[in-house]
Amino acid sequence: MVSTDDLRVGVLGYGIAGAVFHAPLIAATPGLRLSAVVTANPERQAALRERHPDTRVLGSAEDLFAARDELDLVVVATPNRTHVPLALAAIEAGLPVVVDKPFAPSAAQARQLTERAGAAGVPLTVFQNRRWDNDFLTIRKLVQDGRLGRVHRFESRFERWAPAPWDNWRELPGAEEAGGILFDLGAHLIDQALQLFGPVTSVYAELGQVRAGVQVDDDAFVALTHRGGVRSHLWMSALSAQLGPRFRVLGDAAGYTKFGLDPQEDAMAAGGIPGSPGWGTEVQSAWGQLGVGAEAEPVPTEPGAYQDFYAAVVAALRAGGPLPVEPASAIAALEVIEAAKRSAESNEPVVVTA
Repeated sequence: MVSTDDLRVGVLGYGIAGAVFHAPLIAATPGLRLSAVVTANPERQAALRERHPDTRVLGSAEDLFAARDELDLVVVATPNRTHVPLALAAIEAGLPVVVDKPFAPSAAQARQLTERAGAAGVPLTVFQNRRWDNDFLTIRKLVQDGRLGRVHRFESRFERWAPAPWDNWRELPGAEEAGGILFDLGAHLIDQALQLFGPVTSVYAELGQVRAGVQVDDDAFVALTHRGGVRSHLWMSALSAQLGPRFRVLGDAAGYTKFGLDPQEDAMAAGGIPGSPGWGTEVQSAWGQLGVGAEAEPVPTEPGAYQDFYAAVVAALRAGGPLPVEPASAIAALEVIEAAKRSAESNEPVVVTA
């Protein structure tokens, strides 16, 4: 039952997802209260108490669900392998749930989760925060305004220089872990391409392990052919000594090229308050270039707006508005990830018929 006061939110997990993204966004969103956070790590518990002193610290998911009557919303921000069982527990408790990306380790599990939520009448959404990146919002506006003309090529990169493998679950093998860079970064890039240009008819992918000692893919290329004719080329890598442009979009009237990452993640990690004055804005020197050849000119970057995700959650729960991310769209991205894995294994394009 949704209360008439601020919606009380319980967050499962206080790693990067919980500490850098969800907790700051929830704390800054009118209509939400960061009521409880689950983490068994003493250092993370101490960091939580320092940054959110009014938030209850719990040691286990069982503790959180034992207090289900004191919550209105649950956020699953734990390792990928736990997304489905914890989201199911929230649904069984009758609590609306936000699941961090990737939605599930497989499209089949994501569909089952969506069906359970629908049967129970429990709102379910997925945290695809990079739909609110500043550069993505800019590209979406340029496409909608027709300033690129008819787009035929969309290039997107999410690259890092991290020569030493991380010592965490993202580097663990096994389908149940949903590890590797395709799940980690590809879940964002594929989702953005689908949001801009719609369903795909074929997928081609190359997955590699380029760092010593890794057990999962850490370098990937995915090519999508969209039903409308646009071709999306997506790169993700943990071993990029020189970073390419974050985006390059080519149309028959103009092109747009943008370097650098949206600044919101770093701002929240440094203690910034989402939605505060000037939030998500970018200095002119970081703007992308729009035009043809030497005549290209800088275009102001739209402000990034991660805070809009949880504002939409509040509107959905309070007034029946649309969820910020429909589970079906996250399932579609998982289906593309699975097609990419099949393509990489066969070294052939995979036809998508759905």
